[in-house]
Amino acid sequence: MKYKKILVAMDNSLQAAKVFQAALDIAQKCGSKLMLFNCINSYFLDESAISIGTMADVDIYGTLQQQHRQNLQQETAKIQAWLEAYCQQANLRKVEAEYTYKFGEASKEICNFAKTWNADLIVLGRRGHKGITEILLGSVSNYILHNAPCTVLVVQEKVFPKEEKQVHATTAAY
Repeated sequence: MKYKKILVAMDNSLQAAKVFQAALDIAQKCGSKLMLFNCINSYFLDESAISIGTMADVDIYGTLQQQHRQNLQQETAKIQAWLEAYCQQANLRKVEAEYTYKFGEASKEICNFAKTWNADLIVLGRRGHKGITEILLGSVSNYILHNAPCTVLVVQEKVFPKEEKQVHATTAAY
């Protein structure tokens, strides 16, 4: 299958480079366009985190609100620079790439953007949560696998087998 538009869902984790590389390899082979996508945690939008509980809080509310906006701007600038660096890597390999970011819940934003942009393929990573952790935290990759409007490639985080420890029995006469 030839993919024309590949949406690369990236978070700022160690696995992001592996996800990007997988998408870049496919894009080079298929002559695809890449759209690098990041979803900024909705925490940065939630001004209700700045609560007014006492009269003393009212005095500092404006300062906290300003600090909240500065944090949002700093996070956004950091994400833009990070995504731009990946776009430049793609361009060096003669792959057309651009980026975008959204605020909100990653799983839904990725699916919505893939539909709007008419993506042929979504490439994303998976951290490997299992059992109760996956139930409690949810799984972005699982949601996307079941709700995406296109083909999905999940790049599994490499899990190293646990090291076996060898125990040697010895006897000593004292």
